[in-house]
Amino acid sequence: MMNFNFKQPIKLLASLAIGLSFAVPINQAAASEVNVYSARKTQLIKPLLDEFTRQSGIKVNLLTSKDDALLKKLESEGANSPADILITTDAGRLYRAKEAGVVQKAIKPELLNKVPANLQDKEGEWLGLTTRARVIVYAKDRVQAEELSTYEALTDKKWQKRICIRSSDNIYNQSLVASMIAHQGEEKTQQWADNFVENFARRPKGGDRDQVKAVAAGQCDIAIVNTYYLGQMLNSGDENEIKAAESVAVFWPNQNDRGTHVNVSGIAITKAAKNIENANKLVEFLLSEQSQKWYADANNEYPVVDGIEASETLKAWGDFKSDSLNLSKLGEYNSEALKIMDRAGWR
Repeated sequence: MMNFNFKQPIKLLASLAIGLSFAVPINQAAASEVNVYSARKTQLIKPLLDEFTRQSGIKVNLLTSKDDALLKKLESEGANSPADILITTDAGRLYRAKEAGVVQKAIKPELLNKVPANLQDKEGEWLGLTTRARVIVYAKDRVQAEELSTYEALTDKKWQKRICIRSSDNIYNQSLVASMIAHQGEEKTQQWADNFVENFARRPKGGDRDQVKAVAAGQCDIAIVNTYYLGQMLNSGDENEIKAAESVAVFWPNQNDRGTHVNVSGIAITKAAKNIENANKLVEFLLSEQSQKWYADANNEYPVVDGIEASETLKAWGDFKSDSLNLSKLGEYNSEALKIMDRAGWR
């Protein structure tokens, strides 16, 4: 397996600079700008925004915060918001932004056409920039891949006190449950959640990396995590993280039916946007081959644009069938998912 150092995106950006010289024409006129509200961590967005500015001459004013805080800020600012772009880490938040009326249908059709239909809003108000799968990881020395099959099968009694997972307030878990509601209805999903919780090895706590570390430490035998967290751990400078990640293997659930649950980091143009043309140039830039490849290599996320290769780390896990559910459903069923998780005692 080839390792990419997540902390060293400079070489990747050097190739990005060369490849993108044609992508966004440099504006010889007075400097223009675009204002971005982003829930992505600064190190996962600013290098690309800086390169966009270098190539286009368009200044990017960046504000980073949590998804929900940014959504509340957009709502409170209303038409006076300076934001042109909203970037989130989950499709559910993009759905909420649309429902709150703080984004608009302003992304150019040719950009929407670059992204699979299920990874964007049905009315074209937002689209995915990168994808990640929510997979089962298992202890190589205690579990055989043949023992695993689907998310639903994790309710089997053989997994009693053997599963680690984040809490119910985590949007990735909420979206997983929402996808199950979309596929099999509330009643069956409630039954699943009730039984699934009975198999928890401990009270849910920590992030996805913590679940991997718990499996490595023998606190549980399997966990549900996003692929990019495991990819980050494998390419970390922390030997303990690498060791923990190497002790587990990836299993792709539901390959014989609907496919493994996926989610996106995504982007929308705000309702209050004053720089719509520049906003579309930024969307175009983030969907370019070089930007998509940067995310794949630097953060081990799957490109949304067809034909762009995943990182060596991701390719080592093999191909998989992903759920083709339109991700708007993750937001549509979010409140029901929360109620189901709460009734099940998933804290």
